[in-house]
Amino acid sequence: MKTRPFAAAISVLNSLLFVFTAAAQYPAPWLRPFPAFRIAGIAPPSPGATPDLRSGLYYVGSEDLASYLIATPKGLILINSSLEASVPLIRKSVESLGFRFSDIKILLISHAHNDHCAGSAQIIRLTKAKYYVMAGDVPVVESGGKTDFQYGAEKLMRYPPTHVDRVLHDGDTVRLGGAVLTAHLTPGHTRGTTTWTMDVTEGGRMLHAVIVGSPNVNNGYKLVGNKVYPQIAADYKRGFSVLKRLPCDIFLGAHGGYFGLTQKYPRWKNGDHNAFIDPAGYKAYIADREQAFEKELQRQSAARK
Repeated sequence: MKTRPFAAAISVLNSLLFVFTAAAQYPAPWLRPFPAFRIAGIAPPSPGATPDLRSGLYYVGSEDLASYLIATPKGLILINSSLEASVPLIRKSVESLGFRFSDIKILLISHAHNDHCAGSAQIIRLTKAKYYVMAGDVPVVESGGKTDFQYGAEKLMRYPPTHVDRVLHDGDTVRLGGAVLTAHLTPGHTRGTTTWTMDVTEGGRMLHAVIVGSPNVNNGYKLVGNKVYPQIAADYKRGFSVLKRLPCDIFLGAHGGYFGLTQKYPRWKNGDHNAFIDPAGYKAYIADREQAFEKELQRQSAARK
């Protein structure tokens, strides 16, 4: 009995050491807390039905690692578990909104990099949520990052292997309590990079929300002659083709920096609940990322001649 306080203190110290170590390894905005807030509502499941005022799409991530909560009368859906060190932050954000963390029924991700899925095993252990992942990323998630085409050998990019309960494919829908999310395969950044879309409401209007997975070409990515991922360039092109066709009113993404979170949030806080309605910003971002991809592809192609 006398050893319990000591053991508890050691556990707390280990947790703090883990958080401090993570903070030293990653960009500060990744672990910097950010206010949780409601982005938009969810339309009632049938015409004429009374909307549930707490149902909606919420932001529950850090300053730059974006996590989203979809609240429904039947439970919660979480998109992106982020880093292992992010889980307490996400939990605090969810609970600050008045929801129970244990009510998370489904966990989704944008792609199988540690900054978006390393916390999944911990969240599933705490909530018993079911884990849904796009097919191309399932082997990576279940190997804890070991089979990632670019980062498999880097220990810093590893995370706890996590069992996937449902394998998703392009166009699949995820439904809970009237909320409907559609998974769009936008590969290249990873084989299973997923852009999520859903219809939401704001001010009596039906709006299309897009949560971009990632169209970025990371430093060191080999777009030409990649023996591990031969179709990487073709996959990026497919992803951009999909992204350019998606109707978008509310522009969101896997990182806050994609859609200007820190610039738009002050407007939202001051009463402008249209702050995240930005179809022009979405188009400009996708065009910019496609241009960056094409430039890098041309550079690598010229270097091989």
